[in-house]
Parts: sequence; C-alpha cells; structure tokens
Amino acid sequence: MFSFFKKKPPTPEPAAPAPVAPAASAPKEVATAVATPPQVAPAVAAPPALPVAAATRAGWFDRLKLGLRKTGSGISQVFTGTRIDEALYEDLEAALLQADSGVAATEFLLLDLKRRVKEAKATEPAAVKALLAAAVEDLLKPLERPLAIGAASPTVIMVVGVNGAGKTTSIGKLTRYLASADQKVLLAAADTFRAAAREQLAAWADRNQVEVISQHDGDPAAVTFDAVVAGRARGCDVVIADTAGRLPTQIHLMEELKKIHRVIGKAQAGAPHEVLLVVDGNTGQNALAQVKAFDAALGLTGLIVTKLDGTAKGGVLAAVARWGVERKRVVPVYFVGIGERVEDLQTFNAREFAQALLS
Repeated sequence: MFSFFKKKPPTPEPAAPAPVAPAASAPKEVATAVATPPQVAPAVAAPPALPVAAATRAGWFDRLKLGLRKTGSGISQVFTGTRIDEALYEDLEAALLQADSGVAATEFLLLDLKRRVKEAKATEPAAVKALLAAAVEDLLKPLERPLAIGAASPTVIMVVGVNGAGKTTSIGKLTRYLASADQKVLLAAADTFRAAAREQLAAWADRNQVEVISQHDGDPAAVTFDAVVAGRARGCDVVIADTAGRLPTQIHLMEELKKIHRVIGKAQAGAPHEVLLVVDGNTGQNALAQVKAFDAALGLTGLIVTKLDGTAKGGVLAAVARWGVERKRVVPVYFVGIGERVEDLQTFNAREFAQALLS
C-alpha cells in the first residue's frame, strides 16, 4: 500500500521496519514514490508499509482471483486443449477481445506471446498459459505506481468520475488507509447538488473519524477552496475533494470540473497534486474512453478501477496500459477494487493481477 516515514519519528515501535534514508527538507510526512511529473517525492530506502495493508494483503490474492474469475475464465478455456497451433492463437485473440483488452493491446500480447513461445520452445498449452501471464504482467507493469503523499502540505487530491463508478465509496476507503497511516485527512463534499452524496461522504467521515467541509446548494469550487484553506490552517496532511459524477460528454459539467481544478490551484499553489479518476471495470472499453476524456480535460495522475468482481471486462487494464505506452505518458492504476469491504480496495500489482487473471 502506501509507504510513509516521519521526519521526527516517535519512540521506536516493537516491529521496526527497515531503516529509512533521510530526505532533504522533508515535510511532515513524505511518501516514497513519485507521482506524475512535475512532482517528485524524495527517494528513500525500504520505508515501513501501511499497517492495515500488511494485515489484509495476505488474503488479497485469493479474493482477487475470485473477483477476476469472470474475466479470466474465457481466457483460460483457450488452454484446455493439447495442441499449440494457429487455432489456439485465434481463440486467444477472440478471448482477449471479449475481455475488452482492445485491438492494440491484443495484437501486442499475441506477438509478444509468440516470441516467448518460440524462445522457450514451449510445447504444452499449460506452458503457453504461463508465458501469457508473464506477457500480461510486463504489459501492465507501467501501471504499477504507488500514490505519493506528503511532498506537499497538505497534499490535495481531486477525485472525479461518472455517476455510479464508486467514487465516494472509494474516497471513504482511501481515507481509511490514510488515517491508519497517521495522516490527518480533511474531506471536501464538492458534490453540492446531490444530498445523498453529501450524506454518504459525511457517513464515511464519521466512520473514519475525520472532518468534512460541506455546504447545502453551494458552489462546488467554493467548497473545495474552503476545504483546502481549512486543511492548511488545521495542519492536515491530505485534503480529498469529492466532485459530482458526470459523463465526459456533458461539456458544461466538465467545464465545472476545470473550474474546481483552477480554484484549487488558487487556494494552494501547485495543487491539486493528484487528480484521480474512478472507473467502473464493468464498462470495459468505455472506461478507456473515460480515461482519455478526463485526462484531456484535467490531466489525470492516477486511476482507481472498481467493481472488477462483477465484470468479464477486466482486460480493459491492458488497453489502458497499451494506450499509455503508445503515447509515452502512462496514467497509473493506484488501486483496484473487487468488493464492498474496506480491505477490498488495494494497491494495484501487475504480477498479482496477471497471475490472478490466468490462475
């Protein structure tokens, strides 16, 4: 999950992690990872992992396998035969496309797989399946990047997405992780025109014992501005703004998101430091279209992919990865979600995902 270290650590804890290299002029809390340029977090060595993540990660792989079974079953069925021939590759191409991997990623994976099969002199379909898992892992590896927290004080995170993607729930889970790492979090209920959204965010704030800035029928940009100013005044480490869900085709509403983005920058120079898009894995290739549209409007820094347990279209991550590599600017997947529990939102790991998909 996240990795943090403190400039002035408290008394040593019983299970001390590996020592951390000092950071130059470190803020109150500094993450180990680099987000997207131009922000660069100080490099550190083997920092401690988030305690909650360490406790819940053990069973994550099993839950991920179960969650990806709808996507992976169609691909795995290709390898039930006994021959490696052109028919196998044709069936695999169809399975990858049905999983919404997209044409570009599917073509890339097939060419890469054929190369691996030739180099390994593989003769059994099971061996080819293992080579495909390695190819998927390498394709997805650029998406694997941890969220950087602490290079700015407060770190301001703007969360966007369409209605129903699980945006507010993901914010609640993210808040829990941050709070568990001793980060002081302030939430901004910038979805001001939907009472249910404010109530849901307030419920998460109460559950996580954090504060929330909210207004009834107020201007979303004004709410976010107030939250950033309040976060700085109250010594918060992170401010998370929950914005109203909207389709990227709703131009006037997308302009409102741009306004919120600009206003956050006025409240704190260089902010927002992260612009996260929450996408529903059920939407397949439409998820990639959302990534492209929101990135063009706001300059995304990361993704949260939810509801992978209810879809057969989890291959869209391959499409997102290939799109990013081709344009030479990848939007990383910070988290993937496969359930409703707090522990069902975890950091994305390319190897885990590939192995779970083809287990």
